[in-house]
Amino acid sequence: MTFLDQPLGALACSIPGATQVFHAHKLDFCCGGKHSLRVAAARRGLDAGRIADQLTQLQAASPGDGRDWRDAPARDLIDHVLVRFHQRHREQLPELIRLARRVEQVHGDRPDCPRGLADHLTVMQQELESHMQKEEQVLFPALSQGYFPGIQGPVSVMRHEHDQHGEALRHLEALTADITLPPGACNTWRALYLGLATLREDLMEHIHLENNILFEGATAQPSDLEHSHG
Repeated sequence: MTFLDQPLGALACSIPGATQVFHAHKLDFCCGGKHSLRVAAARRGLDAGRIADQLTQLQAASPGDGRDWRDAPARDLIDHVLVRFHQRHREQLPELIRLARRVEQVHGDRPDCPRGLADHLTVMQQELESHMQKEEQVLFPALSQGYFPGIQGPVSVMRHEHDQHGEALRHLEALTADITLPPGACNTWRALYLGLATLREDLMEHIHLENNILFEGATAQPSDLEHSHG
């Protein structure tokens, strides 16, 4: 079965970012979630094949390219982080905030509703944006040129902010019962939690690549330089 013949609700729950595509095309994946992409697109006069192609690209961008980044030049790893994580987080968070606000507005009277999640995601978005701009404007250009004296200072600041991002993820998990859907959750709620799980996976991989590979390589270079000049 191709994406064209799958229900919008099922696609929203199985492809991270699909809800953003559907929202852009004004396709109702919640109340109208039982309609196939082909039928829903036809009703709005849209090109279902083009939308299916967008979903295919989203699925292809999912984690797990299999490359061992420990052997890659710092510049290559930085390029990967910028596209795969910085750009992705900037796409993920606005849609997750929108979905969270919707769930809180519609289901706020339920005891299992993640009240406060949208506000927490908004804070996460602000902190991540500030963090990523520091990396893009200061640290990454320096690392791309190789080691320079005093780089441990900026690196230690970024590591500390990574710890804060980890704490934010733990609070997110506390608000959502570890991103566990309650019984009877609607498609919007399901899409929200799928997106949260993907954000968590992406952010953890993002931090891992920087802390354990990029930053380790940068701060290990001084001793290497000393030996080479010894």
